[in-house]
Amino acid sequence: MTRTIRATALTRPAFAPFGEVLDTNGPHDKLINQGLCGRWHDRATLDFGPGGRAGISLFRAEPRALPYRLEMVERHPEGSQAFLPMSEHPFLVIVAPDEGGTPGTPQAFLTAPGQGINLHRGAWHGVLTPLHAPGLFAVVDRIGDTPNLQEHWFDAPYTIVLSDLAP
Repeated sequence: MTRTIRATALTRPAFAPFGEVLDTNGPHDKLINQGLCGRWHDRATLDFGPGGRAGISLFRAEPRALPYRLEMVERHPEGSQAFLPMSEHPFLVIVAPDEGGTPGTPQAFLTAPGQGINLHRGAWHGVLTPLHAPGLFAVVDRIGDTPNLQEHWFDAPYTIVLSDLAP
């Protein structure tokens, strides 16, 4: 049995239970660098458990195609995780609410060019899913020696397709 989920446009209100949308929509908070640079200040809440620190890593993920087969989600109980695309291509974001320690029904979002995300600590999410090459991202997350990954494999896969509302 395959279940279908329609990916919709990534918006702040829809994504709020899982994290923050990182973009430059709306007016900047202030001008810096002699008025030549707009700053959208403090857009993500970084949250790292004890024994860890913030780090920046670079990921290069193979592009995926829609429809996309979702079989597994994961979460990081010891830290938030921000994904900042290093290209102007949209990517697929899959999240699921926590229901007593296991993921509930997933939701899928399609980013607009230039949008990134910051996943809350412990939020269930799909793997990094670029839809175009090069699939290059800067990732800000917890660096530490203790385990920080839990995976959940679904009994039946989901198929992610685009909604009519996605860009």
